[in-house]
Amino acid sequence: MLGQTSDIKSSKKLALVTGASRGIGKGIAETLIAKGYKVVGTATSESGCASLRKDLQALGGEHDAFVLDISDSDQVKSAIADFLANHGTPFVVVNNAGITRDNLFMRMKDEEWLDVLNTNLSGVYRVCKSLIKPLIKARAGRIINISSIVGTTGNAGQVNYSAAKAGLEGLTRSLAQEIASRNITVNAIAPGFIATDMTDGLPENQKEAILASIPMKRMGTTNEIAGSVAFLASDDAAYITGQTIHVNGGMNMG
Repeated sequence: MLGQTSDIKSSKKLALVTGASRGIGKGIAETLIAKGYKVVGTATSESGCASLRKDLQALGGEHDAFVLDISDSDQVKSAIADFLANHGTPFVVVNNAGITRDNLFMRMKDEEWLDVLNTNLSGVYRVCKSLIKPLIKARAGRIINISSIVGTTGNAGQVNYSAAKAGLEGLTRSLAQEIASRNITVNAIAPGFIATDMTDGLPENQKEAILASIPMKRMGTTNEIAGSVAFLASDDAAYITGQTIHVNGGMNMG
C-alpha cells in the first residue's frame, strides 16, 4: 500500500524508482532526493517497503514507497494505478528492479530463463505500458532503464540475464523513437561491476579477477551510477534519447 503522508501537489518533480530498497536502486533514490526530486520507490515485499519508506521519509516527509512485483502483470496495473492516483504523473521513471538466476546454459532450467526474461525485460515493458498514456498527456518525461555491461559483452553463466539486458536496450531505442516528439526521452545506463552488498560477499580471488579486468582497477560505486541517472533526468540531457550510457571503468569501450 502507498503511504498517506505524501502530497500530490508537491512542487517538486516526481520520480519513480523501482527496486529501490537496496544497492543501486537505493543510491538512485537518495541521489534524486538530494537533487530536489520527490521520490517514490518500490520494493517487492511489505517489510522491504516499510523499511524503504522509513529511510526515504527520513530525508523528507513527502517521499513514499509501495510494493511492486514487476513480474506480475495484474499487480503492476493495480499498483501503478494507485501510484498515479496518490502522486500524479512522474517526470522521471527509473526502471531498476530486476533479478538474476545464474547458471551455465547446459544446466539452465526453463524457469530460470523465463523468470529472468519475465522480470528484467517484460517487467520494464509492464511499468512503461502502465505509465505511457499519462506521460504522453503530460508531454514531458525521462524514462531511464538500468541495463548492464553484459547486455553488450555477454557473460558466461548469464545467458538469460545478458539476453534480457540486450533486449532492454533494444526496447529503449525503439520506445525513444516513438515518443521523442512528446518531449519524453528514453535512455539506458549499463553499469559494469559496482560495489554493493552482493559484490562484498564475493571470495577474494574472484574480486581480484574482476579488478584485473577493469582498466581503472576498482569497482564503481552506487553514487556513480546514481549520478549518471541524475544527469539523464536533468535539463542538461534534454536532447539525449535512445542512448545507452556505459559506466564501467573501461571494461567495455566502444
